[in-house]
Amino acid sequence: MEIGLDLGTSSVIAVLCRDGRMVGEAAHPLTTRSPMPYASEQDPADWWQAVLRVLADLLAPLSASARQDIAAIGLSGQMHGAVLLDATDQVLRPTMLWNDGRAHAECADLARSLPQIGQIAGVPPLPGFTAPKLLWLSRHAPQDHARIAHVLLPKDYIGLRLHGGHVTDPSDAAGTLWFDQAARRWSDALCAASATDPRWLPELRAGHEVAGPLLPQVAEALGLRPGLPVVTGGGDAATGAVSVGAVEPGAGLISLGTSAQLLVAGDSYTPNPARFVHAFAHTLPDRWVQMAAMLNGARPLAWFAGIAGAQIGPLLAEAEATDPARVPLFLPYLTGERSPHGDPHIRGAFFGLEDSTSRAAMMRAAVEAVAFCFADAFASFDSPAQDPGPLPALGGGARSDFLLQVLADVTGHAVYRPEGAPAGPAIGAARLAALALGRISRTDLAQRPVPTQLFTPRDAPALRARLDRWRALYAALRPLSLP
Repeated sequence: MEIGLDLGTSSVIAVLCRDGRMVGEAAHPLTTRSPMPYASEQDPADWWQAVLRVLADLLAPLSASARQDIAAIGLSGQMHGAVLLDATDQVLRPTMLWNDGRAHAECADLARSLPQIGQIAGVPPLPGFTAPKLLWLSRHAPQDHARIAHVLLPKDYIGLRLHGGHVTDPSDAAGTLWFDQAARRWSDALCAASATDPRWLPELRAGHEVAGPLLPQVAEALGLRPGLPVVTGGGDAATGAVSVGAVEPGAGLISLGTSAQLLVAGDSYTPNPARFVHAFAHTLPDRWVQMAAMLNGARPLAWFAGIAGAQIGPLLAEAEATDPARVPLFLPYLTGERSPHGDPHIRGAFFGLEDSTSRAAMMRAAVEAVAFCFADAFASFDSPAQDPGPLPALGGGARSDFLLQVLADVTGHAVYRPEGAPAGPAIGAARLAALALGRISRTDLAQRPVPTQLFTPRDAPALRARLDRWRALYAALRPLSLP
C-alpha cells in the first residue's frame, strides 16, 4: 500500500491506496487567519501537527506488521504559499497563502520591470504567486527577508519534516513565478526581479521521483518502516490531474475545492497570459497543463452556510428546492479573482435582495455563481481546449449533485463524479508513489476513472440569461472595488 498526503487549505487529507484504489482515508481541519486587509495566512506548525494527527488516524486500524508493509508516501498540497526558513530550517513567519493579495503593487512593478514575464512564467504576475510575496516582504518586512535561507512550498515543508531535504517538483515550482516553464528550471531573471536569491530555492525532482527516506524519528512515532521512500509528488492541481488520468494531451478535469480549476493536460508549453490561463509544467516529465484558476471554488458555499448558521448539505437541499425565479445574483469573489480577471481587489456581493429573499435563495445564488465562474473559465481557453469531453469533478464541492448539475447546465459541458472525488489530490499523490516504485506504469497512470454519476447539460435559457446579468454585475461593481 501507498500513502497519499494532501495539505489542503481547509484540511489535511491522507489516503491509503492499494492497486491504485483508496482503501482508507482520514482528514483534519485547518484554520486560516487574515490579520490585515488582503492577508491570508497559516502557521506551518499547525500543518505539521495536523499531518501527524491525520497519519495516526489513517494508520490506527492497521496492525504493526501491516504498517511495515506500507511501501511509500506521496505528497500533494496547496500551491504558491511562501514558507520562509532560516539557516537552521526554522520557520520565520506565518505563511502567506495562495489567496493572499497583499503583493498587488509588487505585481505591477514586476510586469513593468520584466515585460516578458508572462511568456517565461506562463502567467502574468498575480499577488497569490510566491515571487511577488518575496518582493513585498523585502519592502514591508525587511527584518524577515534578511534572514531567509530557504523558501519552500507548503507540501515541500511537510516533505522537509518527513525526509529532511529541500525538494520540490515542476508543478509546484511552476506556480511560484520563478520558474522558466519551457526550460523547466529556475529563472535567474525572475529571481532577480523579485528580490529572491536563487540559492534559497529547493532542488527540482519529477513528481514520481523519491525526495528522500523517511526520518527515523518520524517512522518510530508512526510505526512505519525507517527509510520508507517519500516521493516528491506535486501541487494539488497536478496531483488531482494524476488521480483522474489527466496526464496525456487533451485529458482534463474540474476541481471544486476551496479554490477551483479547469485544467487540460498537453505535451507542449503554450502560454496564454493575456487571458490569465496558466500554462504550467505538469509534475511528470514532458507534460504541461493549461489551467484556468479561480480563487473562490466551493469555499463561498461553506462561507455562506456558516453565515446562515446552517449545515452545508441541508442548506444545499433547501437551495435546490427554492423558486429559481426569486434568486438574487451573487459575486463569489471573497478573496479577489484570478482567471479570467486577474483582479485582486474585487470582492463578493449580493444584488437583487428582496424582503422575501430566503437563505435558500441566497445559497442557490452562490451555487449559480460557482458555475458562472466555470463558464468564464471555459470561455478563457483557446478553441483547441474548448471540448475536452466529459470532465471528472474533484474536491469537496464534487459531493453535491445540485452543484454539478448546475455547472453542467451553465457551461454546456458534461461532468462526472469519479470514485474518491473529494480526496483526488491525495489519491494522485499515492499514485505517484506507486509509479516511483514501479508498481504502476505511465500507461496505467493515464487510465481515466469510471464515473459513479454523470451530469449532462440540460437546456437552461434562464440560467444563460442570468449569466449575462452576472457578468454585467462584475463590470458595474469593478470601479467600486479597492484600492
